[in-house]
Amino acid sequence: MNRLRVAAVLAPLLVGLLAWTVGVPAAPAHRNVVSGSPFLPTPPLGPPKEIVLYGHAKSLVRRAGHWELRVDPAMFLSGLTAHRAAVDDGAIAPGDAVPNDYYTRDESHELLSFRVAPHARITVMAPGLHSTAITVPELSRVLAGKRTGHRLFEPEAGYWIRVGGDTVREMDQQYTP
Repeated sequence: MNRLRVAAVLAPLLVGLLAWTVGVPAAPAHRNVVSGSPFLPTPPLGPPKEIVLYGHAKSLVRRAGHWELRVDPAMFLSGLTAHRAAVDDGAIAPGDAVPNDYYTRDESHELLSFRVAPHARITVMAPGLHSTAITVPELSRVLAGKRTGHRLFEPEAGYWIRVGGDTVREMDQQYTP
């Protein structure tokens, strides 16, 4: 057998042996790993396969053959969490109510970059508060301030963004009164 085959046979055995010796159960064989590698950890030993974050989309452009989204991440909070955060940030006085029961905390205004799947599902709010699906290229035009076939109700509203690895799979615009 060549070295590559020996390594391919021995590596899973060594990973299993290591997991057994430290008392950590090995990941079940039926779990799918985003990268396709059986050697990367999955939860609880590694990151989740998908994260959902809230943020303000700043730009969406084509770079080196893929779509790249720049996002200013924030926290969209409601209820007690929103009230305490707004008081702590000095946005309201301790006895005041949080307007519309939500508060957006955006501390850094530093941008994150994500790839965007070419056929990512994107939903925005159109006039009359109707949700409308648009394409990735159309969102790119919207964020660039260009005219599109859909007029957005709130062009500056944030998005709930579902990310797998470093790639955006879905974006849903959040209505904010």
